[in-house]
Amino acid sequence: MPFDLSPTDAHSFYTGLRQFNQGEYYACHDTLEALWMEAPIPEKPFFQGILQLAVALYHLGNHNWQGAAILLGEGSRRLEPFEPSYHRVDVTDLLDCADAWLETVQQLGPERVTDLATALKQIQQGQAGPGETATLPRWEIRYAEEAPQTTN
Repeated sequence: MPFDLSPTDAHSFYTGLRQFNQGEYYACHDTLEALWMEAPIPEKPFFQGILQLAVALYHLGNHNWQGAAILLGEGSRRLEPFEPSYHRVDVTDLLDCADAWLETVQQLGPERVTDLATALKQIQQGQAGPGETATLPRWEIRYAEEAPQTTN
Protein backbone atom coordinates (compact mmCIF):
# COMPACT_ATOMS: atom_id res chain seq x y z
CA MET A 1 0.00 0.00 0.00
CA PRO A 2 1.58 3.31 -1.04
CA PHE A 3 2.09 6.08 1.43
CA ASP A 4 -0.09 9.11 0.80
CA LEU A 5 1.68 11.89 -1.06
CA SER A 6 1.17 15.43 0.16
CA PRO A 7 -0.52 17.69 -2.40
CA THR A 8 2.84 19.30 -3.19
CA ASP A 9 4.58 15.93 -3.57
CA ALA A 10 1.72 14.57 -5.70
CA HIS A 11 2.02 17.58 -7.99
CA SER A 12 5.79 17.03 -8.29
CA PHE A 13 5.30 13.31 -8.89
CA TYR A 14 2.80 13.74 -11.71
CA THR A 15 4.90 16.54 -13.16
CA GLY A 16 7.87 14.15 -13.23
CA LEU A 17 5.79 11.46 -14.94
CA ARG A 18 4.58 13.99 -17.52
CA GLN A 19 8.19 15.01 -18.15
CA PHE A 20 9.12 11.36 -18.63
CA ASN A 21 6.30 10.82 -21.11
CA GLN A 22 7.35 13.92 -23.05
CA GLY A 23 10.92 12.69 -23.34
CA GLU A 24 12.27 15.27 -20.89
CA TYR A 25 14.33 12.65 -19.11
CA TYR A 26 16.82 14.91 -17.37
CA ALA A 27 14.04 17.17 -16.06
CA CYS A 28 12.15 14.08 -14.88
CA HIS A 29 15.23 12.97 -12.97
CA ASP A 30 15.55 16.35 -11.29
CA THR A 31 11.87 16.45 -10.37
CA LEU A 32 11.73 12.93 -8.96
CA GLU A 33 15.09 13.08 -7.21
CA ALA A 34 13.70 15.45 -4.59
CA LEU A 35 10.83 13.00 -3.89
CA TRP A 36 13.22 10.06 -3.74
CA MET A 37 15.49 11.82 -1.25
CA GLU A 38 12.59 12.63 1.11
CA ALA A 39 10.51 9.46 0.61
CA PRO A 40 9.95 6.98 3.43
CA ILE A 41 12.42 4.10 3.16
CA PRO A 42 9.88 1.58 1.78
CA GLU A 43 9.07 3.95 -1.11
CA LYS A 44 12.58 5.02 -2.04
CA PRO A 45 13.15 2.20 -4.56
CA PHE A 46 9.95 3.11 -6.43
CA PHE A 47 10.99 6.70 -7.05
CA GLN A 48 14.60 5.71 -7.65
CA GLY A 49 13.55 3.06 -10.18
CA ILE A 50 11.61 5.54 -12.29
CA LEU A 51 14.33 8.16 -12.16
CA GLN A 52 16.94 5.52 -13.08
CA LEU A 53 14.90 4.61 -16.16
CA ALA A 54 14.75 8.30 -17.04
CA VAL A 55 18.52 8.65 -16.69
CA ALA A 56 19.02 5.47 -18.74
CA LEU A 57 17.06 7.06 -21.59
CA TYR A 58 18.97 10.31 -21.17
CA HIS A 59 22.21 8.31 -21.48
CA LEU A 60 20.92 6.46 -24.52
CA GLY A 61 20.01 9.73 -26.21
CA ASN A 62 23.59 10.86 -25.57
CA HIS A 63 25.08 7.64 -26.99
CA ASN A 64 26.21 6.33 -23.60
CA TRP A 65 25.48 2.65 -24.14
CA GLN A 66 26.99 1.44 -20.86
CA GLY A 67 25.12 3.98 -18.73
CA ALA A 68 21.86 3.15 -20.50
CA ALA A 69 22.29 -0.61 -20.13
CA ILE A 70 23.24 -0.44 -16.45
CA LEU A 71 20.44 1.92 -15.45
CA LEU A 72 17.75 0.11 -17.45
CA GLY A 73 18.61 -3.00 -15.44
CA GLU A 74 18.94 -1.21 -12.09
CA GLY A 75 15.73 0.78 -12.54
CA SER A 76 13.80 -2.35 -13.48
CA ARG A 77 15.17 -4.29 -10.54
CA ARG A 78 14.08 -1.55 -8.13
CA LEU A 79 10.56 -1.36 -9.60
CA GLU A 80 9.79 -5.10 -9.64
CA PRO A 81 8.53 -5.27 -6.02
CA PHE A 82 5.95 -2.59 -6.84
CA GLU A 83 4.12 -4.61 -9.50
CA PRO A 84 1.44 -4.57 -10.73
CA SER A 85 0.81 -0.93 -9.86
CA TYR A 86 1.90 1.65 -7.33
CA HIS A 87 0.92 5.30 -6.88
CA ARG A 88 -1.43 4.78 -9.81
CA VAL A 89 1.47 3.84 -12.11
CA ASP A 90 1.10 0.68 -14.20
CA VAL A 91 4.45 -0.74 -13.09
CA THR A 92 4.02 -4.00 -15.02
CA ASP A 93 3.58 -2.09 -18.29
CA LEU A 94 6.61 0.08 -17.53
CA LEU A 95 8.73 -2.99 -16.77
CA ASP A 96 7.60 -4.73 -19.97
CA CYS A 97 8.81 -1.69 -21.92
CA ALA A 98 12.10 -1.59 -20.00
CA ASP A 99 12.68 -5.32 -20.59
CA ALA A 100 12.12 -4.96 -24.34
CA TRP A 101 14.51 -2.02 -24.55
CA LEU A 102 17.16 -3.63 -22.32
CA GLU A 103 17.14 -6.81 -24.39
CA THR A 104 17.59 -4.82 -27.60
CA VAL A 105 20.27 -2.60 -26.07
CA GLN A 106 22.18 -5.71 -25.00
CA GLN A 107 21.70 -7.47 -28.34
CA LEU A 108 22.83 -4.53 -30.47
CA GLY A 109 25.72 -3.64 -28.17
CA PRO A 110 27.77 -0.48 -27.88
CA GLU A 111 28.69 -0.52 -31.57
CA ARG A 112 25.06 0.26 -32.44
CA VAL A 113 24.36 2.91 -29.80
CA THR A 114 23.78 5.52 -32.51
CA ASP A 115 21.02 3.34 -33.99
CA LEU A 116 19.49 2.97 -30.53
CA ALA A 117 19.57 6.72 -29.91
CA THR A 118 17.91 7.31 -33.29
CA ALA A 119 15.28 4.68 -32.50
CA LEU A 120 14.54 6.28 -29.13
CA LYS A 121 13.94 9.65 -30.75
CA GLN A 122 11.85 8.26 -33.61
CA ILE A 123 9.71 6.02 -31.42
CA GLN A 124 9.03 8.83 -28.95
CA GLN A 125 7.85 10.90 -31.93
CA GLY A 126 5.41 8.16 -32.95
CA GLN A 127 7.50 6.75 -35.79
CA ALA A 128 8.87 3.23 -36.16
CA GLY A 129 12.47 2.71 -35.20
CA PRO A 130 14.94 1.53 -37.83
CA GLY A 131 15.78 -2.15 -38.40
CA GLU A 132 15.87 -4.32 -35.29
CA THR A 133 14.29 -1.53 -33.24
CA ALA A 134 11.08 -1.36 -35.31
CA THR A 135 9.00 -3.27 -32.77
CA LEU A 136 10.25 -1.55 -29.62
CA PRO A 137 7.52 0.08 -27.55
CA ARG A 138 7.23 3.81 -26.98
CA TRP A 139 8.30 4.88 -23.51
CA GLU A 140 5.22 6.01 -21.67
CA ILE A 141 4.29 5.76 -18.04
CA ARG A 142 0.68 4.66 -18.05
CA TYR A 143 -1.71 4.87 -15.16
CA ALA A 144 -3.38 1.85 -13.63
CA GLU A 145 -6.23 4.17 -12.70
CA GLU A 146 -7.09 7.77 -13.43
CA ALA A 147 -4.31 10.13 -12.34
CA PRO A 148 -4.87 13.76 -11.44
CA GLN A 149 -4.18 16.33 -14.13
CA THR A 150 -1.25 18.62 -13.50
CA THR A 151 -0.18 21.87 -15.04
CA ASN A 152 3.21 23.52 -15.08
